[in-house]
Amino acid sequence: MTASAFPALRHRNFRLLWTGQLISVSGTMMQTAAILWHVSLLVSPGRKGLALGMVGLVRVLPIVTFSLFSGVVADVLDRRRVMLVTQTTMAVLAAVLAWLTFNGLASVWPIYVLAALTSAAGAFDAPARQSLIPNLVPREDLPNALSLNTIVFQAASVAGPSLAGLTISVGGIGWTYAVNAMSFLAVIAGLLLMRGARSSSSTGTSDISLKAAKEGLRFVFASPMIRSTMLLDFFATFFSSATALLPIFAQDILKVGAHGYGVLYAAPSVGALAASVAMVPAVEAVERRGRMLLWSVAAYGAATVAFGLSRDFWLTFACLAAAGAADTVSMVLRNIVRQLETPDHLRGRMVGVNMVFFMGGPQLGELEAGLVANWWGAVVSVVSGGIGALAATGWIAAATPALRQYRRHRPA
Repeated sequence: MTASAFPALRHRNFRLLWTGQLISVSGTMMQTAAILWHVSLLVSPGRKGLALGMVGLVRVLPIVTFSLFSGVVADVLDRRRVMLVTQTTMAVLAAVLAWLTFNGLASVWPIYVLAALTSAAGAFDAPARQSLIPNLVPREDLPNALSLNTIVFQAASVAGPSLAGLTISVGGIGWTYAVNAMSFLAVIAGLLLMRGARSSSSTGTSDISLKAAKEGLRFVFASPMIRSTMLLDFFATFFSSATALLPIFAQDILKVGAHGYGVLYAAPSVGALAASVAMVPAVEAVERRGRMLLWSVAAYGAATVAFGLSRDFWLTFACLAAAGAADTVSMVLRNIVRQLETPDHLRGRMVGVNMVFFMGGPQLGELEAGLVANWWGAVVSVVSGGIGALAATGWIAAATPALRQYRRHRPA
């Protein structure tokens, strides 16, 4: 990595957070994959689709419940200290899940409860973390920092599920949860080592209140570009969230076992990592950002359809990788638009509102995919979801001309 290609890494505080996240998010992705596998083993074959879909439901409810106020918390309190609390909380919850599993956990409900509590902590962590990044680098390095942050997430998403499949095969599910608990120490250490970071907003609201939360909502829905990108994100991921059904494809359709499941779970992130690496040096040169965003989401839906129809392991891997690459291109562009067009004192609340769309879409989509799979089968669920994503993209493109015409250098 050269300083000229990755200028954000010249800033010590950002490097500390970036490195810590690479380790911690890898552990989180291990646990996310392991929970789905764990649930699929604890229920009867006839209830598998619904049980896997419930994982998405228990994760999304805390997000919907807390996201607006968690955004206010990130705008009012010291964002670094908020992260110290949330990261410690998630480490403890992962340790409890590991302890229960090592002691012969035989029911799914403790997994659901701990997944919901982890999601609640994450609802407060994400606004603080994403709002902290612009405080760690100057404005001219922010697009590079956001692109590098995407690389962290995608690299961890490749390593995490692959390590989860290997760990499950060799040591058992409990060790994936234990490793995740320890991985949070990397971010905690990075936060403690930061020096001189401005980690809270210097203007705007000074109290945590319903009025402050409403101010964030008004800002988001009065901003056409932010509003339309959030809606696009929600509908695309709602219809095309097939990750929860991967255990069914691995076990019953492709018959590749735990190791094959880990490889398939990592496939979207393999494509996403390649796309994010390519986007880091090229993102500033993308002129017609709105059009590229819409085409990338359409490609995401088409790749999902192809995944549902595939019966070959490597073709399935390629389709999932293509979906991950397309999703990453759109994600990088969405994040840059939102962060650059949001005042610092509203960033936490913007991220909080976005969490309902960004995380609510795929989590509710997992429930929808599980229900459809339970009624008509996993293949119908995935293929119909991809078609739904294509239809939603076309509708938003037609309804929002400003998004189609959005360019890198647009008038203020």
